Amino acid sequence: MIDFSLACNSLPVLLQSALVSLEIAALSCALGLGFGTVLGVSYMSSSKWIKGPVALYVAVFRGTPMLVQILFVYYVLPQVGISLPAKAAAILAIGMNSAAYVSQSVRTGIRGVTVGQIEAAKALGFTKWQTLRHVVLPQAFRLALPSLSNECVTLVKDSSLASIIGVVELSKEASILRSRTYDAFTILILVSCIYLFMTLMISYLLKKMEKKAVSYV
Repeated sequence: MIDFSLACNSLPVLLQSALVSLEIAALSCALGLGFGTVLGVSYMSSSKWIKGPVALYVAVFRGTPMLVQILFVYYVLPQVGISLPAKAAAILAIGMNSAAYVSQSVRTGIRGVTVGQIEAAKALGFTKWQTLRHVVLPQAFRLALPSLSNECVTLVKDSSLASIIGVVELSKEASILRSRTYDAFTILILVSCIYLFMTLMISYLLKKMEKKAVSYV
């Protein structure tokens, strides 16, 4: 049975650690969106010297576990002189992993923009950069918004992997409380409810954004 007294006493510290989880997810999402957009645009290049490395990056990060990537950033990079705090290492690894998935969403969105609109932009005297910035990317992001929203929600749950290198986020704090109280059932139920609340709220907000984006079409 749930120990409601333990749940009430544990809630404040769990909510505080939940903020750390949201911070990791938000910064990873920003990194993934920015770098993933660059990768997605680069993937459309006709040059094999650009497209090849991007395709390799995407294959590596989508084909290996995020947990291994976090461990690699935190334990291996210091051996070549790049030492990062645990939280920064987790954000970097999760963001780089996210970028691989975001790139494919952006790539699909770009392909959804009709050739006619690109030709019209050229006829108006737009440069390639202006066409990309003002015509292609805004529509590509609108088309990719559902998959990008799913990626943002997934990152909230993926932030729990930061605990493997000692970051005290929500799941790590739950593990600490569980070891102190020996009440795994109460702690895990409470943590699950917090994760569920965060993902539902983020999903709701992103759905509102999707509807607003569609309304401008």
